Amino acid sequence: MSETAVRISAVLFDMDGVLVDSRAVIEHAWREAAQLYGRQITEDDIHNHIHGQLGPHTIRTLFHDLPRSDQEKIQAHVIHIENTADYEPIPGVERTIARLAAAGITIGVVTSGWQYKIDRVLELLHAQSLFSVIVQRDDLVRGKPYPDPYLLAAERLGIPASRTMVFEDAISGVTSAVTAGAYCVGIGGEELMRSGAKIVIPDFEGVEVQPGGPGVLTLSCKPGHELFIEQLSARM
Repeated sequence: MSETAVRISAVLFDMDGVLVDSRAVIEHAWREAAQLYGRQITEDDIHNHIHGQLGPHTIRTLFHDLPRSDQEKIQAHVIHIENTADYEPIPGVERTIARLAAAGITIGVVTSGWQYKIDRVLELLHAQSLFSVIVQRDDLVRGKPYPDPYLLAAERLGIPASRTMVFEDAISGVTSAVTAGAYCVGIGGEELMRSGAKIVIPDFEGVEVQPGGPGVLTLSCKPGHELFIEQLSARM
């Protein structure tokens, strides 16, 4: 399927589930923290209040009745596990990032994660110097699903959010990107399209980055998963 070309100026990546496969680590961290207080985390809790959400939201929703000191212990436990765990890159993402950066395309990270974890992930991907903008949890009052994270990234780059392409794997992240006006590609299942993603792909293995003329690139996916974007503006 081919769509009208969308001209953009930057490509923005969520981190968890997009750059690295961290789903199991995150779920384990919250489940283990809950067990410390004799509680169970349900699949609905994971879907609605953990993946793609800021930690304070999860604490307020699932542990609101605990004393503040216990809430802080839970948050510290989760942070420790996430910051020290080993992660695997999402298939194909390292190559995609390297090719975009080599072509002079502006790329960034917009995540609910902490700076320490971001640094570890970028080191894992050999990409510490390749990202022009990083928006992380401490930069925001309102995180995903609000549009604020992607609006802030665009503001820092000096471009409208509508000139960004976003890769997201969670409903809250897709909602954030789409509400900001970005062109969103889902990494995962079809439910992301119902939240506003323009297309869904399983990972970056089929993504190809090719010259498309002076100062532009063409991004395409494997057959059956075309990536709609035909032209990317060179780094501003």
